[in-house]
Amino acid sequence: YDFSGKKIVLFATSGGSGFGNTVKELQSSAPDAFITEGRLLNCGTKQEISEWVNSL
Repeated sequence: YDFSGKKIVLFATSGGSGFGNTVKELQSSAPDAFITEGRLLNCGTKQEISEWVNSL
């Protein structure tokens, strides 16, 4: 897939150790995309997650 010019926002649904080197490791898979850390969503309510997604 061509993700050129796209924004990719990472998220996780479990865990607590953060994203580590994930952004750096994924960048070669989509070199012309903007990849950024998002949020850990393991405790969010449906409304909180919807608000976060809509804020992107």
